[in-house]
Amino acid sequence: MKKVNYLLLVILASALIVGCSQKEQLQVQDEALKLKSASVKTDYEYVPNEIIVKFKEGTEVSKKEAVYAKLSGKVKEKILTKMMEKFGDKNGIELLSVSGTVDDAIAKAKTNKEVEYAEPNYVYHHDAVLNDTYFANGSLWGMYGASTSPANQYGTGAATVWAGGKTGSGSVYVGIIDEGYMYTHEDLAANAGTNPGEIAGNGKDDDRNGYIDDVYGWDFDGNNNTVFDGTTDDHGTHVAGTIGGVGGNGKGVAGVCWTVKLLDAKFLGRNGGTTANAIKAIDYFVDLKTRASIDLVALNNSWGGGGFSQALQDAIERANSANILFIVAAGNETNDNDAAPSYPAAYPNSNIIAVASITSTGGLSSFSNWGAKSVDLGAPGSGIYSSVPLSSKGKIVSGYASYSGTSMATPHVTGACALYKSTHPSASAADIKAAILGSVIATPSLSGKCVTAGRLNVIGF
Repeated sequence: MKKVNYLLLVILASALIVGCSQKEQLQVQDEALKLKSASVKTDYEYVPNEIIVKFKEGTEVSKKEAVYAKLSGKVKEKILTKMMEKFGDKNGIELLSVSGTVDDAIAKAKTNKEVEYAEPNYVYHHDAVLNDTYFANGSLWGMYGASTSPANQYGTGAATVWAGGKTGSGSVYVGIIDEGYMYTHEDLAANAGTNPGEIAGNGKDDDRNGYIDDVYGWDFDGNNNTVFDGTTDDHGTHVAGTIGGVGGNGKGVAGVCWTVKLLDAKFLGRNGGTTANAIKAIDYFVDLKTRASIDLVALNNSWGGGGFSQALQDAIERANSANILFIVAAGNETNDNDAAPSYPAAYPNSNIIAVASITSTGGLSSFSNWGAKSVDLGAPGSGIYSSVPLSSKGKIVSGYASYSGTSMATPHVTGACALYKSTHPSASAADIKAAILGSVIATPSLSGKCVTAGRLNVIGF
């Protein structure tokens, strides 16, 4: 029945969407995605005995307490970020601990007219696969072009842009929502961004954003300011290196954008990350851009795995309103995202760029998700060398490794966004997205597999 309802909604959307406002179109698309998600996939991972509840504005405390009692639950955390408040939300969302199953609690919550929505606290994981130096020896194929030396026609062409003297800008910022990253790494330290409003080590919340000493960002998984916690933060460090590894320094790797400022919001821990912490991470960056007036261009999101979350989509839309792109991995399930949505890649927000993975020979990577309507383009994601932290004689040292995944494809696109912004400083998020998607190279393996039917190409940026 849900599948029939979804098809009916799509027909109605096609008939009615012309003439609707952008907000109304987004609402129609949202309803289609909700029904579609419910009809095709029910095995998303979520935190047991926890749900996220949004009460309607003006709901009295006594009525909220009645809902808690009905669910045999209690408030674990009230989430009201500064950006929620700025966008007119006075109540935020509540993370509830419930004694019964998540499905039962959500069903009971939705029977109350005071509840706007109730949903699981989904768990997300990074989209990377470990498989085993670097530009000069032919390993860094994702940065090559057809006429570079070394050469690979299926790379991004970044090396051609570098040869023209375009290597980025220190005034452009990128936010990494992931694990932490090793900001002291030999190939990353020069590009480690800091919060301009925070003074390191004084134990104070200098910029009054609610986080003490968040110099390099914030760890929402551990709820502290240590965004790098050792060798377990390899995925975030690998992503950082592809975006902004320092080039021309005679060591290691080079990122798409040699000069850029990297900031981190760690929400992926040993057991993945939750919807609640992903929302806080996104709003952290939106608030930081607004508060510190930094040129924060894009957020890199090399993770996925949850079902539809209205709360998470709302957070992505707040980033959109702040002119921030949301670059996201398509996923590694060898799945058609049009038929079985993978989130957050499948949300319809206009600031999203969803990225599939290709191989060094131009094929769609065997693990990569795709979607003719829900995935935007392909980028290098198989056999990608980048920076990682390593342990040597009891110390954490700078290292390098080859990983594969749509996680590795995504930062190529994020780096491209930063590179374009460095050469077009007045470009809006919409301008950058249009440039990225408009410059792709048509690729047979991506025909019918993504919106553009092409792969990332930065030549001309």
